Amino acid sequence: MSRDGERVIELVNELGSRITHVLSDMVPPAAQVHLLNAQRELITALMLIYENRVAPAPAATRATRARARRRTTKRDTKIPIE
Repeated sequence: MSRDGERVIELVNELGSRITHVLSDMVPPAAQVHLLNAQRELITALMLIYENRVAPAPAATRATRARARRRTTKRDTKIPIE
């Protein structure tokens, strides 16, 4: 993981902990557990998206993508509606 990715994780965790601290008086404990789990899942999803966008694609994948073309079949044509 890159240093930028680590900074993003630290920032999101800090924001999450501050929000949790503010809401802890208003939100019941059972709901806090669900919110923490949702926060973890959101952070994981954001990091996967970030790393997918930042990391270069492997050479084999890029070559395959460049050569891959969409083949049209009979199913791809429009069906006339009467």
